[in-house]
Amino acid sequence: SRDGRISFSEPGHAGGGDVTDFNPPDQWLMGLIRARADVVLIGDTTLRAELHWLGVPEFMFPSDADAFRALRRSEKRSENALHVILTLHGDLPPEAAIFQRSDLHVVVATTSNGRANARELMSLPAKVEIVDLGDEGVDPTRLIRLLHEEYGASSILCEGGSRVYGSLLAAGQVDEEFLTLCPIVIGSSPDRPTRPSLIEGVAFSPGATPRTRLISLRRVDDYLYLHSRYV
Repeated sequence: SRDGRISFSEPGHAGGGDVTDFNPPDQWLMGLIRARADVVLIGDTTLRAELHWLGVPEFMFPSDADAFRALRRSEKRSENALHVILTLHGDLPPEAAIFQRSDLHVVVATTSNGRANARELMSLPAKVEIVDLGDEGVDPTRLIRLLHEEYGASSILCEGGSRVYGSLLAAGQVDEEFLTLCPIVIGSSPDRPTRPSLIEGVAFSPGATPRTRLISLRRVDDYLYLHSRYV
C-alpha cells in the first residue's frame, strides 16, 4: 500500500490480493516470476492466512498456464518449483492446499523442536521433507545454501511474509526485489490486529541500511511496478 503495509490482517482479508484489489497485471507478473523460479519460499504465517495458496504460476494467472509451462520447459526447469515453508515450531496446517497435491515437493525448513511437530505432514499426498536448520531459529544463510547445494536451486523466490523477508534481507540473502505499489492507504490502530509492513522483525541502523538500485519502473493506471537490485 502507499503507507507500506502488506496486509489488512483481518479474517478473510489477510492476503495480498486485498491490498492490490486482485489487480490483473500484478497477478500476471507474479505468475511470470514464479514461472522462472526454482524455489518458492514463504513463512508459516502466510500459509495459515491463505490455506488455498499454491506457489505455481497458473494459480495466479490461469489463462496463461500453457505459456508459463512452456517457459519453464524452455529454461529446463522442473514442472513445478520446489515449495519451501519456513516455520519455527513446525505446526503447519495439514489441510493447506500444497499438502494435498501429489505433484508438489515441499520442504519444511524448521528448528530441532519443529521437526517433531511437522512429522505428521509426511503422510499427506505431497512429497514432504523436513530439514532442521537450528535450535532456536532457522538460519536464513544455511537455508539458502542448502537450497543451492542440495536442491540445485539457482533462482529462489521469497513471497513473504514480512518477518521471513526481513530475516533474509538482514542476512544479505536478497539480490533483487519486485514490488507493486498500490493506490490505497491501509493504516493501523491499537484496537486492530497488527498490520505488517514490507519488513518486520529487524531494524537497521542509520548508515547501515540495505539500499536498492532501480532496474525498471512500469505503470498501469495508478499502479507502479518496481524491479530493483540490492547493492
